[in-house]
Amino acid sequence: MPIRRIPSLNWLRVFEAAARHQSFSRAGNDLNMSGPAISQQIKALEGHLDAKLFERGSRAVTLTEAGRAFLPVVRQSLLSVETTAASLFGQARHRTVTIKAPTIFAASWLARNLPDFHAANPDIQVHVMSDDGDDLMSREGIDLSIIYGGTPVSEGDSTALFGETIYPLATPDLAAAITDPAELLGHTLIEISSHRTSWLSLFEAAGVTDLVQARFCFTDSTVIAMSMAAAGQGIALARAPASGFLSQRLGLVRCLDGLDVKSGLSYHLAMRSLGALSPASVLFRDWLLKITASLR
Repeated sequence: MPIRRIPSLNWLRVFEAAARHQSFSRAGNDLNMSGPAISQQIKALEGHLDAKLFERGSRAVTLTEAGRAFLPVVRQSLLSVETTAASLFGQARHRTVTIKAPTIFAASWLARNLPDFHAANPDIQVHVMSDDGDDLMSREGIDLSIIYGGTPVSEGDSTALFGETIYPLATPDLAAAITDPAELLGHTLIEISSHRTSWLSLFEAAGVTDLVQARFCFTDSTVIAMSMAAAGQGIALARAPASGFLSQRLGLVRCLDGLDVKSGLSYHLAMRSLGALSPASVLFRDWLLKITASLR
């Protein structure tokens, strides 16, 4: 069945106002329209949807079952348009920065440190987009991009932020019960299918070679893996320092102090051109490089 696009978004504003006031005339006062004009647009919307949205009374109107089902969707859509417009085109639109970053970086390390940036720059709004695996600046409107990988990307300018160390994480009770690397094999090991430095690298470093009994559970996200571990479903791998804040908030602790491996991968800050950055983006870039200096 073909999609029947609503030809006038004003119909939705009229519908929402009429539902809110339960009156065509009061909705007209709200929207600077006459009551008959409101009624005409409601009829046009009902005709387009082939559904009756209001029961008409002599003094008021009430929503039909179809109208009650439609109202929350309309309100959410109108609110989304208004808030997005305010963010993009309001007075402070020249004081925004849009960052694209891998999920674990955005949800853990960046989330932990952003309050410090906001405290120093309260007039700058930072928009954070999670985007694993895309090429540099593949989305329109991205000012700065955090890239995860072995070497800096070739497009644009990039600067290394920090590397990565992996080690096992579990709930405190489970972690306390493990005293030897081989004992990890008695538990479900949550593995990230897309990462080349993983449990096998850790066991190799620990000298554990007999992996016949290993039980792996695969996912494609460190955030998911750590959440599963926090729920007692197995042991995940930390990817420090990016994952530190999230593992702390989830109550996960390290298993076996000293058992860790450098992955050889790093996070890089990338941009098309430093000269093309807005003043707000330059401030964010400088802040990011400053607070990661000790990690490089």
